[in-house]
Amino acid sequence: MKLVVISNPDTVIDENIIINNLFKLGLKYFHIRKANHNATQVSKLIEEIHPQYYSYISLHQHHQLAKEYGIKRLHYTEQARAESDIKKWQAQIDAGYSLSTSIHSPTLLHTFKLFDYVFYGPVFNSISKPGYQGNVPADFKLDKDYPKPDLFALGGVDASNLRKLKAMNFDGAAALGAIWNDPDKAIISFKQLKENLPL
Repeated sequence: MKLVVISNPDTVIDENIIINNLFKLGLKYFHIRKANHNATQVSKLIEEIHPQYYSYISLHQHHQLAKEYGIKRLHYTEQARAESDIKKWQAQIDAGYSLSTSIHSPTLLHTFKLFDYVFYGPVFNSISKPGYQGNVPADFKLDKDYPKPDLFALGGVDASNLRKLKAMNFDGAAALGAIWNDPDKAIISFKQLKENLPL
């Protein structure tokens, strides 16, 4: 399974240090999701990350920054996807970009073959958003008979339920609250996620 870490939506003390350390520990997928940040604020965060890790970064907002920093991964929120079209996605792929998006129904998955992976959730009760309940039944198992896109579980992901996600046939998991609810323990939490990540 693959592991994604999504940024805290807010600014975190020593955020850049934590992010750089996550990369040093082997993180390969980091999503910068800062919906309330302007392009200057996101640019500042990017510049505080070592350039050697830019190839592991995906931008949720301010896609125009990708070219400036040589970032090749772009994420489309559902709203941004609705405001875009297949021609634009294909042009970005032709230009060397890798795309991901988010959905709330796995039945839609086969319609996004241009995307490398898709977030689906909330699978479990959210850690970062108390009261945001998971919507996947206990016996859920993805019937995936196509090679692309990969499906990544989102919502309530922590070290204790990664094997459940594997059994549900997810290709990966995206963690947010497990890392950022206690930034002082972010590194420890990431190590626990890695140790419990099924092959």
